[in-house]
Order: sequence, then C-alpha cells, then structure tokens
Amino acid sequence: MGVSTSSPEKGISVVTADFPPVNALPVSGWFALADAVRAAGRDPGVRCVVLAAEGRGFNAGVDIKEIQAHGDRALLGANRGCAEAFAAVYECETPVIAAVHGFCLGGGIGLAGNADAIVASEDASFGLPELDRGALGAATHLARLVPRHLMRALYYTSRTATAAELHAHGSVWRVVPRTELRTAALELAREIAAKDGRLLRLAKAAINGIDPVDVRRSYRFEQGFTFEAALSGVADEVRDRFGKEGA
Repeated sequence: MGVSTSSPEKGISVVTADFPPVNALPVSGWFALADAVRAAGRDPGVRCVVLAAEGRGFNAGVDIKEIQAHGDRALLGANRGCAEAFAAVYECETPVIAAVHGFCLGGGIGLAGNADAIVASEDASFGLPELDRGALGAATHLARLVPRHLMRALYYTSRTATAAELHAHGSVWRVVPRTELRTAALELAREIAAKDGRLLRLAKAAINGIDPVDVRRSYRFEQGFTFEAALSGVADEVRDRFGKEGA
C-alpha cells in the first residue's frame, strides 16, 4: 500500500499508486506520488516514466473522509498535494505515460491530463464529479482531454467519458483490454526510451514551453474557488450529502 517505484526495463521507471479500496489519495499520498515522479525524472538513466495504479481504478481523487474528519487543515493539504502531484507529472524531465484502468476521477484527471500520453483499458472512464462532492478544480486538465464545450458539459453534469470516446478525440493513445494495459503502456514507453535521453529531456522542456495554457497557474486559479466554496459552507453541505448517499 502506498506509492512504489520499479524499473522493469532499462530506461523505464514505473510509479505505482496503491491506496485501497478505491485509490482516493490522502494528503500524504499526493506528496508521496509527487516525490516519486520527480525522483524518477531526475534519474539520468530514466528516459520514460509510466504512472500506474493497483486495485479497482486508476484514481478516485482526494480522500473525502480525511477532509471531513480534519476540516480546513486537510483541505489545504489536499489542494497543495494535488497541485504538487499534477505539477510533478507535467514538469517531469522525461515523458510520462499514464496507464489508466477503471475509474479516473477528480485528481486522476489532473494526473492523466498532465501526462504526455495515455494508454487506457477498455473499462476506463474519465470524469470530474467535483460538483457532487463539494469541490471544484481540474477543469484545466479535463480541457486537455476533450474539446472545450464537452469539458463544460461533463463538468456541470459530473458525467464521465469512456476511454473509447477520448481515443476518438485523440487524447488517448491506445485502448486495450484490461489484462493488456501494462504491456501496452510498457510497449509505448519502450519506443520512447529508445530515443537519446538528452534529446528527450530537451524535447519535453520545449513542448511544455509552447503549451498555450500555464497548467500550474490555471489550476491554482481554480483552487481559489474551492476555498470560496469551503468558506461559504456550501462545500461541507454537499460533502455531507455525498457521504450519506455513499454510506
């Protein structure tokens, strides 16, 4: 349980999250994930990082129970932890592939949306149920996965999009049976890792430099409205309803 790093092949590092039962990460988990991704990117022997998860789904966002139990302190920690984890993926010195299975919700969208490529299993679904959970955020990253108007509709309704739908929009590289996900992700990672590591790092920096949106600043702007929802009391009301319905 927690965050682990493995090196299945030369030049490839796999960072895996495992937080049962649904990979809803606690504050410490987001920071641990950020540290692991950054460490992998700093390793001169690594040319590609695969971000994966164990269990039922890739990521279910933040641990709402932790926030309910510890209030503003946990909310601040979760927001900072998410910001660091998302930034770690985006700013990783080498390309990052997200290997997504099952559900990719909330913070999972932040991770996948900031990855350089996504390989998904056929059962993968992507969405932001934030409005149902008393939160806001990660529209910045969903907008990197789907067209703008679809992003808005998905955000307002809390609906999800399938891996096949995202593949049709061009944001998912490949959709495979769940049993083949890790193999497919490593296959793409292997192809990337075969390139010159020095050029890969320059390429990553160059591509980030021409992005039309500053993802770190954009997400930070969104987080301000999360704080506003918390201060107004509406976030607690919605989270309490969600907790009762999910119990």
